[in-house]
Amino acid sequence: MDVYDTPTIELQTMPLGLYDVVQLALLGAGFALLAYFLYSLISMNEVSARYRPSAYAAVCLAAVAALAYALLYSDWDSGFRLQGEVWVPTEEARNSVGTRYIDWSITVPLLTVELLAVCSIAGARARNLRFTTMGAAWLMIVTGYFGSQVIADGRDRTALVVWGLISTVFFVYLAVALIGAVRASLPTMGTEAAASLRNATIVLFSSFGIYPLIYAIPVFVDVTPAWLTAIQVGYSATDVVAKVGFGVLIHKVAKLRTAEDVAAGTDTHPEPVWSSHVHKSDGVLPEVGRMSSSVVSRLRGDAGGGEVHHEG
Repeated sequence: MDVYDTPTIELQTMPLGLYDVVQLALLGAGFALLAYFLYSLISMNEVSARYRPSAYAAVCLAAVAALAYALLYSDWDSGFRLQGEVWVPTEEARNSVGTRYIDWSITVPLLTVELLAVCSIAGARARNLRFTTMGAAWLMIVTGYFGSQVIADGRDRTALVVWGLISTVFFVYLAVALIGAVRASLPTMGTEAAASLRNATIVLFSSFGIYPLIYAIPVFVDVTPAWLTAIQVGYSATDVVAKVGFGVLIHKVAKLRTAEDVAAGTDTHPEPVWSSHVHKSDGVLPEVGRMSSSVVSRLRGDAGGGEVHHEG
């Protein structure tokens, strides 16, 4: 069968029940991401300045994802018209998957920033790793977009496979680079922080593994309304796990590492650090007015010179 004789994946005539399931999945994921945005914004100062880039990335990520789901809900709501007992798609329904790639092209690179910000990699190595992993994450999404949305509107199975494999190359680099950074960081932190970082990494890459499985559905089956529902619900649920579940665990790592630094005397934090209702460290304010010995000596010399001048 010619590729153009097959229906565009997103342009399915939806029964009432399946249409409602997708709508509820989009709404539920959107609310979860909005709640995570507010949580990230409010809890940002719970971690020290050393780990706050992770919190900044989380706030930006959650804001973009929540806005994307507002657009997805609007696309779905306005992309169909009710005719009798079914919802008939219009061309606007095409955006119900395409908008996701715009979201992912921004939020997936930010996920790498979140993870690296709580690792122990520093200096030029950290900058290089952040640059290359963000680039690999972006290319992973863009190449997948070509197969899913650009080539023959996602109906060409060969294009889906080829561009999916190209996307996988960037995924493999991403996995090797990020897991390497995590493994190098684990010995430098406490047992609880290390366990949380390990769990966060497992959540991230487990969810990353779900996306290609959903992407590959049109390769193996002719997409029906039921399969489109599975695609939309699967993407929505995985987005919540990859962004909210991972983000909450990373925030816990940042708090635990903040407490470790305060306890070791290498950093300060103005408020006590609590995690899972357990007190981890006291609030320690930075010393105000503390001056180095060279500054004190210079000031004393200036004061002495003033006294001599006055006596003369």
